[in-house]
Amino acid sequence: MNISIIIPNYNGAKLLEKNLPKVLEAVNFYKKGKAEIIIVDDASQDNSVLSIRNYVSSIKNEELDTKILENEENMGFSITVNRGVRESSGDVMILLNTDVSPEKNFLEPLLKHFKNEKVFAVGCMDRSIEKGKTILRGRGLGEWKRGFLVHRRGEIDNTNTLWVSGGSAAFKKSIWEQLGGLDKLYSPFYWEDIDLSYRALKSGYKILFEPRSIVVHSHEEGIIKKKFSESKIRTIAYRNQFIFVWINITDLNMQFEHLIWLPLHFIKAILRLDIAFVLGFFEALILFPEIIKSSFRYQKLFIKKDRDILSSI
Repeated sequence: MNISIIIPNYNGAKLLEKNLPKVLEAVNFYKKGKAEIIIVDDASQDNSVLSIRNYVSSIKNEELDTKILENEENMGFSITVNRGVRESSGDVMILLNTDVSPEKNFLEPLLKHFKNEKVFAVGCMDRSIEKGKTILRGRGLGEWKRGFLVHRRGEIDNTNTLWVSGGSAAFKKSIWEQLGGLDKLYSPFYWEDIDLSYRALKSGYKILFEPRSIVVHSHEEGIIKKKFSESKIRTIAYRNQFIFVWINITDLNMQFEHLIWLPLHFIKAILRLDIAFVLGFFEALILFPEIIKSSFRYQKLFIKKDRDILSSI
């Protein structure tokens, strides 16, 4: 099985210097098909591109195809990843963030699942480094609560999952293309991987969690918290939570619950001075025409109901 490892980058020179050797080690360990590495730089302002080129030139594996793509301007996660996917040649794409360091044998447990033609994506076990502690992540759960999808970390005692992370997971390219990839409406970050996973589930495909495919994810070294203020991050997260509901939820009862709960959510947000919630709503509202277009396009593939999806996980 041929694979493409796609790494989106923004100002991640130091992270790439630390983690690219681990990626290369994993590629060299993989013997069941051809592999390529595609790094898509999202208009970095550090020396990322030069650092990547220097490292690539030092690689002595002549069979490994390595591509470096450069965005002319900063486009955000979804658009950057989608560009890497378009340029990829593998049957399966592995998405890795720059702050992710894979174990050398992480590929085979992931890839074995794709023998099932209905499997769209398989997520890794994230040994997430947070405030000096290691938290095991990678399996996601969710429930419909007070008019929104509320997601949370799941225990790693099962292989079913509501979504896989766009920073450490494998995806079948043919299904990715059928689903339309990551939606740029979620740019610059958050919820795009949950959205894609949920659309795949509603379209009848399978999403799995593989605990034997292990990566170390240094979340605190990522770029988001360095580039954006806490209030801006919260606003974007709220905005994208609205976008997710408006794109994906087709159950009429759930749509009604969303509308009924909105006034109460606004009152609570105002009372606790949560301006990010209010701003997030209006930023989503501005995008509403595009959201409806996306929703109509995706609904042509949906064959499962929202409550069936959420009750099964």
